[in-house]
Amino acid sequence: MSKILFSHSYYYKLDPKQWKNKSPYPPLGTLYAASLMRSKGYKVNLFDTNLLDSPRAIQTKLKQEKFQYLVIYDDGFNYLTKMCLTNMRDACFEMIHIGKQNNCTVIVSSSDATDHYDLYLQNGADYIIQGEGEITLAELIHSLENKNPIESVKGVVFTKEDQVQVNPPRPVLQDLDELPLPAWDLININAYKEIWDQGTQEFTLNIATTRGCPYKCNWCAKPIYGNRYNAHSPEYIVNEIIYLQNEFGVKRFWMCDDIFGLKPNWVQEFNRKLQKRNVQIRYFIQSRVDLLLKEDTIDALAASGLEEVWVGAESASQKILDAMDKGTKVSEIYDATHLLKQKNIRVAFFLQFGYLTETQEDIQKTIRMVKELLPDNIGISVSYPLPGTKFYEKVKNDLQLKANWKDSDDLDVMFQSTYSSNYYRKLQRFVHKEYRKSQGFYHIKTLFQSRITLLKLKAIAKLIYYIPSTLLDKIILKILQNGR
Repeated sequence: MSKILFSHSYYYKLDPKQWKNKSPYPPLGTLYAASLMRSKGYKVNLFDTNLLDSPRAIQTKLKQEKFQYLVIYDDGFNYLTKMCLTNMRDACFEMIHIGKQNNCTVIVSSSDATDHYDLYLQNGADYIIQGEGEITLAELIHSLENKNPIESVKGVVFTKEDQVQVNPPRPVLQDLDELPLPAWDLININAYKEIWDQGTQEFTLNIATTRGCPYKCNWCAKPIYGNRYNAHSPEYIVNEIIYLQNEFGVKRFWMCDDIFGLKPNWVQEFNRKLQKRNVQIRYFIQSRVDLLLKEDTIDALAASGLEEVWVGAESASQKILDAMDKGTKVSEIYDATHLLKQKNIRVAFFLQFGYLTETQEDIQKTIRMVKELLPDNIGISVSYPLPGTKFYEKVKNDLQLKANWKDSDDLDVMFQSTYSSNYYRKLQRFVHKEYRKSQGFYHIKTLFQSRITLLKLKAIAKLIYYIPSTLLDKIILKILQNGR
């Protein structure tokens, strides 16, 4: 049967902020697609771009072997691909051109291609897969191999007689266990371990237990898996964990679901399966504060090995949370944080500044919350309009000059917000400093209440930098605030 070269268009080195973190994850979505096509008898190979410098590197691979298909299949579980960064879009266009030069049929599946299929077709792609891609890809290549009409393949966009043909969408896959385990053997795991060893964190692999998110936050796009929520069985996930432990010696996992453990009793059953098979892991997740407060969820998470949970706190202003259609309350952020800390589970906040109607009072509420609750980590961004969202529709008329960030550290406010981009860039750095300063003061107060560690001493020592630095930043922010 025909040979398929799978690749994707995310390059950590083209996103300096992420490359600096030294914690790259393999392209999980790509591995699912490759595994399915291999199970159907196709010869598959992977050109993993994550750790490479340039899309031009694929030229050598395509010249060494003759592939009938180049499938640029982005990892839909990586939120960075959902952001549609222009560095990665340009890299994908270059890969398409190289694929066509080497006589490949080029198929693209990504968030950006789903939203902007016309750009990808104009740059030479033969077919665009919209939404969830594995089943569509299998049907598309089967049709091409057998010279069947493509018009009947749901979820595909292509050009026919100089006209763009958009086929009807494909329903999302409900029984995720139909898919074979991802093709982890195609990844050079040691190359990833070497990068992690250069950082400060223990090597971690990514697993997806679910697809989709049923919540309606109006700034969050879901171009691949949509608003439906479907889950692998706990048994499927435990089998995958055992495989990864046996093959690669992995002990720590990032459950990269948008929302982990939403399905009733899933977390509890997952814990029972782990205990029954004597599997011990450590992992971290993303969740919602309201979900974490339900029944015995946190107890089951702690028993199954949860180390850390990232929650979408976003803001300490109820007005802003309501404007976002977040569906959570500020009080729930406080309650969930206290409960997680009682169970010795680390809690981290995603925070978002710059949303429409945000005022200085809203900003200060969020800063106070961070200083009061002292989460174990924070991640800060500014509101970013993604196609397909209500938020995008509200601000799209402001996006004439720029509609996408270049990389994940761009932080440009591309719509008419309360303050300028320079203000929000400085605010992001200031809040991080205030957070670190508060940590230092906390460690001084509690220095002799528990074991003294090097980490605590370093946090205290850094106050020498953070105290004057935050004072200076306050002055600069005041100037930028008045200048708008």
